[in-house]
Amino acid sequence: MISLIFFRNKRFLVELALIIGVFSFCTGEFAMMGLISSLSDAFQKPETSVAHLISAYAVGVVVGAPIMVFVGVYLKKRKLVLFLLGLYTCANAFSLLAPNYETLLLSRLLAGFPHAAYFGVAAMIAASMAPFNKRGKAVSRILLGVTAAILVGAPGATYIGQQCGWRSVFAAITIFSLMSLILLYRNAPEVEDDRRLDVREELAPFAQLQIWLALAIGAVGFCGMFGVYSYLAPIVLNVTKLEAHWIAPMLMLFGVGTMIGNFAGGWLYDRVKFAAVNFIMLFSFFALFAFPILSRTLPGVSFATVLLGCMVALAPALQMRLMDISKHGQSLVAASNHAALNLANALGPWLGGLAINAGWGWTSTGYVGAGMAFVGCLIYWVAQHLERRVV
Repeated sequence: MISLIFFRNKRFLVELALIIGVFSFCTGEFAMMGLISSLSDAFQKPETSVAHLISAYAVGVVVGAPIMVFVGVYLKKRKLVLFLLGLYTCANAFSLLAPNYETLLLSRLLAGFPHAAYFGVAAMIAASMAPFNKRGKAVSRILLGVTAAILVGAPGATYIGQQCGWRSVFAAITIFSLMSLILLYRNAPEVEDDRRLDVREELAPFAQLQIWLALAIGAVGFCGMFGVYSYLAPIVLNVTKLEAHWIAPMLMLFGVGTMIGNFAGGWLYDRVKFAAVNFIMLFSFFALFAFPILSRTLPGVSFATVLLGCMVALAPALQMRLMDISKHGQSLVAASNHAALNLANALGPWLGGLAINAGWGWTSTGYVGAGMAFVGCLIYWVAQHLERRVV
């Protein structure tokens, strides 16, 4: 009885540590969107240049995803999760102490490296400690950190950054990741039957064209959401003409939209399978195309921001699609999905910045995003046509 209580308490501490880690990662990723105007003032650079800090993190995720997965060939899960969190903690401390824009840009690139691999390893550790029939619930509890980061972390970081300066945000993120690291060091178990990755098995799915087409939909079709979201703060200030204190509530509305989208994406895929991706892309096209008009008033921009968050429905739908078409190599495929979505996070702010710098205005990001969503639809139609030909 005593040993059972101890195990449950230990499992609680491990899950809490993993949730804090997820919260730290996602807050670090999304906080930058709300800090664009503050960082622009701090470094005396235009918002379109500061947006490269968002892209740098996303590029770090893309480059780091396969590298960190193959680090797992040599490390067991406990050591791997500690290594990933340690790297992330150091990178955020580097951001905190960055003396100039260029150093901050490098630190954001490094911070992105462990992002995708951490999510996969955290899920495996949580599942290994739960009863066999409750593994799914254990993994879903870990992902509460994502919801908390979007609803509380990013808006809170925006508020703290406005009140105490941008360095205070990285100080808080560093503290959270360090808390997670210490808790896991003290409590994380060695995963039973921890089989090291097979490199050939991990690479095998990438011989399939459908894998690449699914990843392309994520990388291209999803970048419109990031393109608009990255410049949401200056849009609220310069287009809707609201005060700076409205930025944090807008980020919370985006978080509400992501909760709806997360549920809707999985629900829709269960019912119509791969066609769900097409429906989500069409929804994204119309929502992004309407954004420039809706963003002129407070009710309009509020509604548009919720719709923007709902586009996250693409993430679970694509994840399910990749799982359905890849029989092996789940670790690298899962990391590649995160990498593709973060490639969208790099492309979106860059393309949006090009449109803004060309003199098309802040809301031109909506039209650029709509165009990319339409390209995502085209890639879907190619994938669907090729699949029907095979069948």
